[in-house]
Amino acid sequence: MGGFDVVGDAVTGGLIARAVEPEAGEGDGHTHEKSCLNCTTLLTGPYCSACGQKSHVHRTVHGFLQDFVQGLFNFEGKIWRTLPMLAWRPGELTRRYIAGERARFVSPVALYLFTVFAMFAVLNLTGQLSPGTSSNLPKHALQAGIADDQAELAKLQEQRKTAAAAGKDVSGIDRRIAKRQEDIADIQRVLGGKSIANVDAGTDGAPRWIRPFIKNARDNPQLVAMKVQDAASKFSWLLIPISVPFMWLLFPLRRRYNAYDHAVFVTYSLSFMMLLMIAGGVLAVAGLGGIAGLLFFVPPFHMYRQLKGAYELGRFSAIMRTVALVTLAFIAVGLFIAAVVAIGAMN
Repeated sequence: MGGFDVVGDAVTGGLIARAVEPEAGEGDGHTHEKSCLNCTTLLTGPYCSACGQKSHVHRTVHGFLQDFVQGLFNFEGKIWRTLPMLAWRPGELTRRYIAGERARFVSPVALYLFTVFAMFAVLNLTGQLSPGTSSNLPKHALQAGIADDQAELAKLQEQRKTAAAAGKDVSGIDRRIAKRQEDIADIQRVLGGKSIANVDAGTDGAPRWIRPFIKNARDNPQLVAMKVQDAASKFSWLLIPISVPFMWLLFPLRRRYNAYDHAVFVTYSLSFMMLLMIAGGVLAVAGLGGIAGLLFFVPPFHMYRQLKGAYELGRFSAIMRTVALVTLAFIAVGLFIAAVVAIGAMN
């Protein structure tokens, strides 16, 4: 229902705007100036020859909404040229943008920021990013779990008695007993309305500086999950500088390609992956989880096409570099996840 509420609010807002300014959008709405309102240069065409601003501005609600849509989505033809090429001819898109065709396509940074925003918005709206913990389990399930643990504990204690009477080493059994007791205590805390995790367990072997973070995560895992998600959205740009050095490793001896070329490649590639995640989230919510699962096989194929086209590689060279790039991508994502988890835990 949340999505329908958003649409309803948007329609209501439009109706209110129309009621406040019923003549909005009617007439030409131009200011009919002869000099640029931005830099005062004499106008000779539809755009200022000095600063590039449009010669005429619209001072209506319709004009404002039009500027908003164009500024957000860049619908002046660019988005419709960029997205199809990003999906099917990513290598050509990357190569042409690097070569200087900037006015025809949405810039990689602008597209990346938009797709990141859209991905988090869609996945939150569809509930794909809702943090969940074991404390959300039904009470009867927790009670059944504690009964099983207690039965297992009784067996372990009986085994310990038998082993001790026979003079055998019982240290291994003692560790299993202690772990089972911790599990029981955790579930009892959940049933009592407390955190599921033992605050002190598992931190003895951790460095002193990280223990507060572990304790924070165990005390309130949902809050930490929300902080990590917030950090992932705010620091999503970190994926670009993390990934660019890995691209250099793929072309260490090719001086014709520099860091800028790799940055454009990485940013367009990440934008496509974000769009893929949006599609997967929507398909999963629509009950098409099987089709959403097939999207997992798309990234390697897309990487291959982008590598082959952007760097003008042969088929074999592109395949070998794709295999390497898939591996390096997992490493880059792992480093990014570690960074946002650390940032989220420290906040």
